[in-house]
Amino acid sequence: MKAIVATNQAAGTAGMKLMERPEQQPAINDVVVQIHASGFTGDELTWPSTWTDRVGRDRTPSIPGHELAGVVTALGYGTTGLSIGQRVFGLTDWYRDGTLAEYVAVEERSLTPLPGDVDFTVGAALVMPGLTAWQGLFEHGRLRAGQSVLVHGAAGIVGSMASQLARAAGAYVIGTGRAGARQTALDFGAQEFVDLDNDALEDVGEVDLVFDVLGGDIAKRSAGVIRAGGTLVTITGPTEARPTGGLTIDFVVVPDRAQLSEVVQRARNGRLRTNIGKVAALDDAVAAFNHTERTKGKTIIRARP
Repeated sequence: MKAIVATNQAAGTAGMKLMERPEQQPAINDVVVQIHASGFTGDELTWPSTWTDRVGRDRTPSIPGHELAGVVTALGYGTTGLSIGQRVFGLTDWYRDGTLAEYVAVEERSLTPLPGDVDFTVGAALVMPGLTAWQGLFEHGRLRAGQSVLVHGAAGIVGSMASQLARAAGAYVIGTGRAGARQTALDFGAQEFVDLDNDALEDVGEVDLVFDVLGGDIAKRSAGVIRAGGTLVTITGPTEARPTGGLTIDFVVVPDRAQLSEVVQRARNGRLRTNIGKVAALDDAVAAFNHTERTKGKTIIRARP
């Protein structure tokens, strides 16, 4: 099979190339998926899991990418929930070869059936943003109708998904970003917008929840606008920011079949839109992975036309 292979952490994208690799074989409880569309996170080359296994042993050459939509082509021993020929989408294990390839072996429990009326490109674009937003808002942030949420990066890939889900849940959504992102953030569900370069973040008043994708000083300042007992949820790693009498939670997204089912149903009935920027062929994936080539929105790699 063809795959994008990363060979040298120090080389970055210069150490990535399109290669022929052995076809994936399913282990116990695995399925093999023929990938139609996949996604990646821009900083994957900085993650230890891209280069080593769980006990720190080198596992290069490795295949990046962890979001996929495709069709099941083989079943490993013990799989019970899926069948050959079934359309699926999901999130793969960080420590295994990923989805910038024609095929991938993935744990059956990490995959969710993809309805036939949802395009593979849309399915792949829902995975990481949808799960991250859902888990941050509802699982960790415990957002409820009538509450207010400040969504940082509201025009971005994850922030735009969080704004839509929060608004649909009956929350009041305040988005942030640079001035040029205002209209995009409002289009994706924010009811107010804070320009982080020119507006005072502290002027938003008090909110119940902050959904943070920026970290650093923005996270610290955000703790001051959370009402007593509220929550700061971040995906940027541990932070010293603490709301008064409340919680700070940093988390790493995990696969969840039920949550992906909820997300894709909202996409089917028009209540949730993906934020797709560029769609590139697998042959062009190395260039798409390079941050200088990325456009606004989620980049999706199509392994099949």
